Amino acid sequence: MDIMTNARLSSRYWWLLVIRGLIAVLFGLAAIVWPGLTLLVLVILFGAYALVDGVIAVIVSLQERSVFRRWWVLLVEGLVGIVIGVVTFFWPAITALVLLYLVATWAIVTGIFELIAAFSGRLPVATEWTLGLAGILSIVLGVLLAVQPGAGLLTLVWLIGAYAIVFGVLLIIRAFQFRAVSIA
Repeated sequence: MDIMTNARLSSRYWWLLVIRGLIAVLFGLAAIVWPGLTLLVLVILFGAYALVDGVIAVIVSLQERSVFRRWWVLLVEGLVGIVIGVVTFFWPAITALVLLYLVATWAIVTGIFELIAAFSGRLPVATEWTLGLAGILSIVLGVLLAVQPGAGLLTLVWLIGAYAIVFGVLLIIRAFQFRAVSIA
């Protein structure tokens, strides 16, 4: 995709960035106002997902064992998902700590790719500062979570909330930058 096509797509769908930004801000506010509930909901959603996904994988593997030679791989995957889902419900604190490290890894990787995109040279630096700043913010969040896990999971929720608010605002600014480009 050439630079002009990319710029046209970005300016055409600027409003999607606004929606993404608003959702991030709302999530961030909920995390700050209800940190305990937010953490519990995140853990329960993860456990429910792992359990349901595991059950479905087991069912599909057993139904398709006459068709696929390696049906047992899907069976093992499903059984592991079921075990992880059950463990999540019995030991939510351990699950929360594992999720903390997953979030830290996700934030660092996301930040690196945001920085790469910001400095790829496809658009003028004047419009890429928001993406670069979001990348730096993502990396800082990930590193803080990785080196300070004992600071508390509620602190994690507050950090994620603050991050989501700032990130959402940056997405909204970026959206209006693209809108301005499309009007010009």
